[in-house]
Amino acid sequence: MSVPPYLPALLYKFWTPFTYMFAHRELFHFFFNMLWLYWLGRIFEDFLNSRQFTFTYLAGGLSGAFLFILFYNIFPAFKDTLEFSPPLIGASASVMAIVVATATLLPDYALRLLFFGDVKLKYLAIVYVILDILGVAGMNAGGSIAHLGGALLGFVFIKQLQAGHDWSKIFLRKKRLKVIRNNKTPASTNAVPDQEVIDNILDKISKSGYESLTKKEKEQLFKASNKG
Repeated sequence: MSVPPYLPALLYKFWTPFTYMFAHRELFHFFFNMLWLYWLGRIFEDFLNSRQFTFTYLAGGLSGAFLFILFYNIFPAFKDTLEFSPPLIGASASVMAIVVATATLLPDYALRLLFFGDVKLKYLAIVYVILDILGVAGMNAGGSIAHLGGALLGFVFIKQLQAGHDWSKIFLRKKRLKVIRNNKTPASTNAVPDQEVIDNILDKISKSGYESLTKKEKEQLFKASNKG
């Protein structure tokens, strides 16, 4: 299930960029990733939906695998040992995509961490990215490269979402056209607000925090977070 960086080996394991993000070698690695996925995933889904969460996880994992393969086959520092380099396995790149996406969406949202107190998500994400940049020269270079690929995907996805481009819509099924009778019924008060309204609310949260929202804006955000 792991991704080999050596292209001839990858040809015989072409499915592994999809499977590696669902497997782990070490129990501690598994628990650490799942805790971060749970903590940040809960925050993510409080403001966005499960479809966007699933897209970020899968696309972050694929981006991590792509950058891992690219680096090992382009840069001379890795080419000498390419054929014998350890494969990539674990959910870290996908989890990193969720972490950075959430921090990009809600940079001033604070988590209370043991020994550190309240830490804003933007600082947490920056520290992780810096550690992974430094880690490219370390023993787990492949893992750090994959983390950076996931982080990049998470950041770009949210920026595109705020610009009105929801990449996760590739998961939407095309609906068949139906002819219905127009009874001119009034619009439902439970209608989910459109993406432009949600983007404006998210921008307001980024600038002024969640507490700056009006009651109506909070209700609109709640409806959007619970849509399929």
